[in-house]
Amino acid sequence: MGEVKLHGFWYSPFTLRVVWTLKLKDIAYENIEEDRYNKSVKLLEYNPVYKKTPVLVHNGKPLCESMLIVEYIDQIWPHNSLLPADPYHRALARFWVNYTDDLVSAVVPFFRSNTDEEREKSVENVRKHLAVVENQCFDDQKKIFGGDILNIVDIAFGSIFKFFEVVEDIIQVKVLEDEKFPHLCSWYNNFKNVPIIKDNLPDHDKMAAFVKAIREKILASS
Repeated sequence: MGEVKLHGFWYSPFTLRVVWTLKLKDIAYENIEEDRYNKSVKLLEYNPVYKKTPVLVHNGKPLCESMLIVEYIDQIWPHNSLLPADPYHRALARFWVNYTDDLVSAVVPFFRSNTDEEREKSVENVRKHLAVVENQCFDDQKKIFGGDILNIVDIAFGSIFKFFEVVEDIIQVKVLEDEKFPHLCSWYNNFKNVPIIKDNLPDHDKMAAFVKAIREKILASS
C-alpha cells in the first residue's frame, strides 16, 4: 500500500494514537522523531497551518490531526477495523472520540497548575469530565469501549489517560481513584495490558522526566 512515514514526538498522546493504530494493523512505517523545540522543515511544510505533530505521510501525501489520521488508516487498511460497522454505533464512537477534546481541555489546566487553588479547581473539573465517561460509557460487563476488542474510542481515550497518569505522578495528586471511578480504572488496566498497547507504551519514568521538564519550562515562562 505504499510508503508510510510518521512525524511525531515519542511522548505525545496524539502521536501514540497513530503508533498504536499502525501497530494494531501491522503496518510497516518509518518513524521520524521530531524535536519539540526545533521542528523539521518537512514537518512545517506538511503542516503549515498548525505546525504540530503527528503528521502521517502516505505515498508522499501528508495528513494531520491524530484522530483524522487514525480514521484514514482504518479506511485504507480495513482489517482489524477500529470503527463499528453499524452506522449508529459508528456515530456514537465518533461522539465519544470528540469528547476526548473536552477531557484534554480539562487536563491541560491540571498539568499547568502552579498553586493549590489552581490545582484544586482543575482537579474538580477533571473529575467532572471523568464522571461523565464513568457513568455513560460503562457497565459491569464492558471491559473496554469496543466490548471485547479495541476500537477507536479506546485509542482516543487511552492516549490521554497515559499522559494523565504521568501528570498525576509529577504533581503527586491522584485524581483517577478506583473508589470514585471503578469502571474507568478497570477499563484502563484492561486497555494498557492488551499486548500491542503494552509493548508500545512509552517507559513511564522516562516519560515522566521528559514531561516534567516541559512543565517546568512552561511554568517558568508564565
